[in-house]
Amino acid sequence: MKKSVQNAAGQEFIHGMSIGDWLEINGDYEHCIAYGHLLWPRFVEYEDCVFVDHGNGTASISDNYKGFMTQTNGNKTAVEAVMNHRHILDLFPNTKQEPTRELILGVGRLLKDIWQTKLDQDFPKRKITISFPDDHADDLLAYEITFFQEEHLR
Repeated sequence: MKKSVQNAAGQEFIHGMSIGDWLEINGDYEHCIAYGHLLWPRFVEYEDCVFVDHGNGTASISDNYKGFMTQTNGNKTAVEAVMNHRHILDLFPNTKQEPTRELILGVGRLLKDIWQTKLDQDFPKRKITISFPDDHADDLLAYEITFFQEEHLR
């Protein structure tokens, strides 16, 4: 059976079901909360940079930040880009479903739109760029999302 993903209005989602029908059959509250944190994450500021908070605030950022600042000769934009990047394929490493290019692109585009909205809301004075190149890639692992500031406030 053909798997498909359509627009946010949900005309077609998976196997011809609407998003509402799919959620009635497959949805659960714990997954909803977990996906909420993925889609609408907490962001933290550290040393004039913005990072995804993976649950430890700036504690888990500090050591990685110092190492990447050394590797990039102090380029905060590069440090943000590498520390904030996520491979879409790695979001669900234990899924039973075989990911398709269409599913990976659908997730990446959705994350890009939602994260941009959240970053704009949380940091209205910062110009934060979300990158999700969706050109054709032979390897699905190549699809990744990240964000960074071209210019920093300080």
